Amino acid sequence: MLRAYIREGDRLVPTDFDPASDANLGGAVWYSLTDPTREEDKFVESCLGIDIPTRREMQDIEPSARLYSEDGAEFMTITALIDGEGEQPIKTPITFVLRNDQLVTVRYADPKPFRLYERFVSRANKGEFGGERVMIGLLESFIDRLAQLLETTGDGIDQISREVFGNKAKKPTRKTRDLQSLIEQIGKKGDVLTLARESLVSINRLVSFHQTAGTDDQRAVRERRLELKVLQRDATALSDHAAFLSDKITFLLDATLGLINLEQNQIIKIFSVAAVVFLPPTLVASIYGMNFDFMPELDWALGYPFALGLMFLSALLPYLFFKRSGWL
Repeated sequence: MLRAYIREGDRLVPTDFDPASDANLGGAVWYSLTDPTREEDKFVESCLGIDIPTRREMQDIEPSARLYSEDGAEFMTITALIDGEGEQPIKTPITFVLRNDQLVTVRYADPKPFRLYERFVSRANKGEFGGERVMIGLLESFIDRLAQLLETTGDGIDQISREVFGNKAKKPTRKTRDLQSLIEQIGKKGDVLTLARESLVSINRLVSFHQTAGTDDQRAVRERRLELKVLQRDATALSDHAAFLSDKITFLLDATLGLINLEQNQIIKIFSVAAVVFLPPTLVASIYGMNFDFMPELDWALGYPFALGLMFLSALLPYLFFKRSGWL
């Protein structure tokens, strides 16, 4: 789908591309390509005189394939995180092409920041919209969304921390089962943080590349320099915060695994103590179970209760010893 945003006063009016329509989209400020067809790609290429990168080219991870200048246009690709609050976070590449203060965005998903910013530019606003201003606004929207996502993830990590260190389950098996479910939650939070950091790093690289790209309009450079610096500072700060949360996730994972090991060791210790406690009675029973002809206790009237008492006493003494030593 191709939607062109044409400036009308202090807002941008969206117009959907229709090959049969006579609408003049050549002077649009922003061309938004979502899962575009080849016909839509050719139309935008004819309007700006550039080649639209393919989906495969957008997925390349080499810096030279993601950030480059060609024919007077800047081609910049970021990794965007979408559906960060769902069961499985997803990342998708989004390409920004900037030429003559006209912007082209190419994407194969519908992130929430795009929808929010599209509604924003369609309303009356103070100031004028250009391609660079739209790109900065979109990046700000992505950073705001990532900041909200990191805040939500941080709250979730705090909740997991309380559950890890405040688990009051009395049964070891149930406590181990609860900790194992927490490991799954920790893993999901770790995935979100990894993708969020990747997205923030890509935004930071885009801003740095755009700042160093040459332009003849020095006035525009001065006007946008402060906005770009603030954008870069926010991305760096959020990246540091994501790194802090990742370290906390690692600590919680190690702590959870350690608690599971302690619980498992406790169970093994109980079995070991039980084996030691029942070893002396087993020895007594084995002695009196031997088939020798001469065993005086066999003809003794109190032999049977004596053997039972001896087995009970030989089990009780080790148990009391372990109890006093704190092993049980």
